[in-house]
Amino acid sequence: MTNPVITGQGAVSETDRSDLYRAVWRWHFYAGLLVLPFLITLSITGALYLFRDEIDNFVHADLKRVAVQQAEAVAPSQMIAAALHAHPGKAVKFTDPPRSDASAEITVATADNERIAVYVDPYEGRVLGTLPDRGTVMWTVRYLHSLRYFGPTARALIEIAGGWSILLVGTGIFLWWPRGRKGGVISIRATPRRRVFWRDLHAVTGLFVGGVIVFLAITGMPWSNVWGGKVNEWANGSNFGYPSGVRVDVPMSDRKLSDTAKTSWTLEQAQIPESTGADGAAPAIGIDAAAETFDRLGLHDGYTISLPGSPNGVYTGSVYPDDLHQQRVVHLDQYSGKALVDMDYDDYGPAGKWLEFGINIHMGQQFGLANQLLLLAACLAIIAMSVSAAVMWWKRRPARGLGVPPMPSDPRVFRGLLAILVIGGVLFPLVGLSLLAMLAVDWTIRRISKIRRHPRMA
Repeated sequence: MTNPVITGQGAVSETDRSDLYRAVWRWHFYAGLLVLPFLITLSITGALYLFRDEIDNFVHADLKRVAVQQAEAVAPSQMIAAALHAHPGKAVKFTDPPRSDASAEITVATADNERIAVYVDPYEGRVLGTLPDRGTVMWTVRYLHSLRYFGPTARALIEIAGGWSILLVGTGIFLWWPRGRKGGVISIRATPRRRVFWRDLHAVTGLFVGGVIVFLAITGMPWSNVWGGKVNEWANGSNFGYPSGVRVDVPMSDRKLSDTAKTSWTLEQAQIPESTGADGAAPAIGIDAAAETFDRLGLHDGYTISLPGSPNGVYTGSVYPDDLHQQRVVHLDQYSGKALVDMDYDDYGPAGKWLEFGINIHMGQQFGLANQLLLLAACLAIIAMSVSAAVMWWKRRPARGLGVPPMPSDPRVFRGLLAILVIGGVLFPLVGLSLLAMLAVDWTIRRISKIRRHPRMA
């Protein structure tokens, strides 16, 4: 017999409450089993990437930093000529110095079909050195953070980890709920020698950082393969992949903006227009005139110019500074110098604006140093929470076994929890598939446990 906690119609017994706690605890354990290794890796790489400019400028100071001079910068064509003289090939991009003490960067496609970044002193037109294209320390960290080094299949894990992280936070809040308990709610008891210390460290840290985990999981989803790709396709609008509200009446090529240079998430599928004077009637304006036009149009310092790759190609100026409202992409006809398409953040559709705003915060850009420090603290807290979970599990695990929390006495208590999980699986397809896989694993574990307890029933 059990004493009901609430008497009368709809009574809830202690057994019912215990069963619900066990069910939530069991799935919190599974979520942690899947997510914690990713949370630690993403937190370490994410914390480093928050300070990408500072770290790159320090590590690659000999390439990225120059002495400020009173003289005017030499023309872009002169810097490109110096880069090609030192490293023969074809120039494909020119990146304007973002600051007065920064170098220019010319991307060169070599005869070996490789791309290198050539750094040039803008005051003297002197080549400072080279790196592989996107070969800085922070590009390496970024690719590790997004699992890009491990191929599209591995990158799909981002969506799975993001969905299970949300489940981890939701079930964690339920397990943390005081239920009349005073200790370990917002304070940490005991010492590291005792398991209760690690339990409190895990729970209290999770309480304060849980909202950040959910935010980072949702704003990290745009880079996932399945969910991110479909939402990107929807958010870009219907006009050749440009954001809703931008209407252009110019010939369009089959090339995408993401094929030529780094771009914002919203514009990855946007197509590039074509120049219309390829009949030879007018000469191309050249890189110097294109740069002057971009300066006159007011593109933020540090913009990149993607050079025309064919007679129908265009000069594409793009820049994505910390201030979202300074984001801009302009395509110039390479013969007339006319701006064929001019887009900025205000041209994005509502979904694009909200997603870009979230991504900007996720990357530590939107609110300057305060944004960086807040997310750095969150990353450190996530690492502490993950490590404390591992220590807590290690201390409570059985001598021979994984230490999966016990099943509820009434399996029907899973129904409500599974309904929530199914909804999440519909919204995030890869999460749904991983849920089915985990249900199969859970069934297998229960079956093996039953056979061990009752060998004759096997």
